[in-house]
Amino acid sequence: MALGDAAIATVVLLLVTLSFPLLVYGAWIVIDAEEVTWDVLTHHLKYILSGLALTTIPMLVWMIPRLTNQFGGFAALHAVLGLQAYAMLTFALTGIVRIFRAKREHDLYHDYDEQVLLDEIGGEHMRHWRWRLRIGVFGYILMWILAYVVGVLRYLTRYHV
Repeated sequence: MALGDAAIATVVLLLVTLSFPLLVYGAWIVIDAEEVTWDVLTHHLKYILSGLALTTIPMLVWMIPRLTNQFGGFAALHAVLGLQAYAMLTFALTGIVRIFRAKREHDLYHDYDEQVLLDEIGGEHMRHWRWRLRIGVFGYILMWILAYVVGVLRYLTRYHV
């Protein structure tokens, strides 16, 4: 027995809804940590990657293939906001990669030294990369929330009105 669109849409809505607490808790792990060691980083990534998977897999498997059949109004807005969220995530990743590389080169994930500042190990560009990370993460969350609200409105108008 195949599931109907409404049942699949409900499962997708639940998966995407479950992703948000994982993303927030994953961010909180790093924000709350006094020392970002390798264990803290991997613990953080378990939540972040799980949250991203719960959003990205339904998008790739169910949302994008159906988009061309319903492109207009809320669907277009939902798609644009979702794409903006992933663009901001990509922007953040350009900072994350540089910060990770600098910390790894100085072995700060295993031998954390609070006397060593990120700005010192990353050279003159580290401040720039940290701003990219912050702006990208903030932009991703903002666009994610907007896309989520539009997606919920689409769900409600399509399947419950």
